[in-house]
Amino acid sequence: MITMEDIVRDGHPVLRKTAKEVPLPASEEDQKILSSLHEYVKNSQDPTISEQYELRPGIGLAAPQINVSKRMIAVHLQDEKNQLISYALFNPKIVSHSVEQSYLTSGEGCLSVDEAIPGFVPRHARVTVKGFDIDGKEIKLRLKGIAAVCFQHEIDHLNGIMFYDYINKEDPFRPLENAIPIER
Repeated sequence: MITMEDIVRDGHPVLRKTAKEVPLPASEEDQKILSSLHEYVKNSQDPTISEQYELRPGIGLAAPQINVSKRMIAVHLQDEKNQLISYALFNPKIVSHSVEQSYLTSGEGCLSVDEAIPGFVPRHARVTVKGFDIDGKEIKLRLKGIAAVCFQHEIDHLNGIMFYDYINKEDPFRPLENAIPIER
């Protein structure tokens, strides 16, 4: 089981590396890693388990965050319509995205970043993501709102990009023109 002690923190070199593709069909070891990422995000949202193991709540986690430089992510969240969006994917990639942007009005956080870094993070309002589930089946997702933001955040981890790289350094809360604000 992944705990906060397994999560590498900002400044660790793995967080700035481009992660390697996972050869498919995935090895048993890679399947275990992907499962454990998914288990963490689910457990972290369970008040009893998160308190017992001192887990910081998160809605997404990428393999580089546990010092595994491979293209794997897990996401577990309720979207704006209270639909459960819960996926663990090998080799996820954004295959198309909207020109229109969005951002979380509260800013973004990250399990690998201990302090709050305020500011708006511009994201694509809608994305289409393709990846492979734990059994190697191709999954195609059309996402918007918080789910689109979360997938972009986690896929960025696979490319060595941190959310705060997008924040305007001079004016972190400069309004983003024609962008959809997402309340969370």
